[in-house]
Formats: sequence, C-alpha cells, structure tokens
Amino acid sequence: MSTSADAHPLFAAALRELGLEVAVRRFPDATRTAAQAAAAVGCEPAEIVKSLIFEAWGSPHASSSGGGVPVLVLMDGASRVDLDKVRSELGAQHVGRADADLVRETTGYAIGGVPPFGHRTRTTVLADQGLLAHGTVWAAAGTPHTVFPLDPKSLIEHAGGRVVDVREHTP
Repeated sequence: MSTSADAHPLFAAALRELGLEVAVRRFPDATRTAAQAAAAVGCEPAEIVKSLIFEAWGSPHASSSGGGVPVLVLMDGASRVDLDKVRSELGAQHVGRADADLVRETTGYAIGGVPPFGHRTRTTVLADQGLLAHGTVWAAAGTPHTVFPLDPKSLIEHAGGRVVDVREHTP
C-alpha cells in the first residue's frame, strides 16, 4: 500500500484539492485491463471502475465546430457499455469510442490509466448504476500502474456523475 504521492501528479493535485485521502496501490506491471487490475488488487472484475471516454455527435452539448463532444462513462469492469443507451442519455445522434489523442487531450491521462475525476477538462459524466452494487470499487489513479479504492457513491459524486443504466444487457 502506498500514498497518493504514487498517483499521477495531475490526479494527486485533484485529491489535494478535494481534501481526499486515498490509499493508492502501485503495481510493478501495468494493469491496463479490468481483469489485470482485479487480479492485482485481489477483487472481482465488477469492482474495478473503467473510466471510458466516448465522443458524441449531434447532441445538445455539441461544439459549434461540428466536432464530437467528449463524455466520460464510468462502468464496472465486468460489463460493457451499450452505445445506444449512451446516445439516448445524451440526446446525441452518434456516439463512438474516443481515440487516444482525444482521451489524453480531454483528461490529461493515457488510456489504461484514466481516473474517474481530476481531469484536465470538465466533461459530462455518466456512471452506470451497477457500480452502486459494491461497497468499495477500485479505479485508476492516473497511470496503468496505480489504483485506489473508494465507495462508489463518493466516487460518482467526486466525478460529477449522473447515475444511469448504460450497461449492455445480454440475453
């Protein structure tokens, strides 16, 4: 167990600004997937928070330049995002996965290490209701080598998230 000093500097600054003390765990190997993170932490994949950046076009919040608008979706590590549900929640015409450049530009972090809050810019945040089924969840602390635990309600609150159902349900 380590301290927030092991977190990415941008995320560590966000923790200080929020007055939030979390126990950041650093791993020798990257934990780029939810399964890798769960194995490293010793929890179930559903207790891992995936912080995923999507791009929405044709929404009421779209930029006047015609480009897509980034949106953060917080999803448990055992589930997949239903893009049609995200599109509907945003009132957008189209939603797609953001590329690595947009993720870094929007959040300040690389894919695989995006935390749920402490981003470079403010975005709309949709948090899947499935996260609330757990007492503690684990999220990236700004790098693919670091994670931190927090109760899901506080995590969603700090992220400025709106709780929604955007999980892909399989028959």
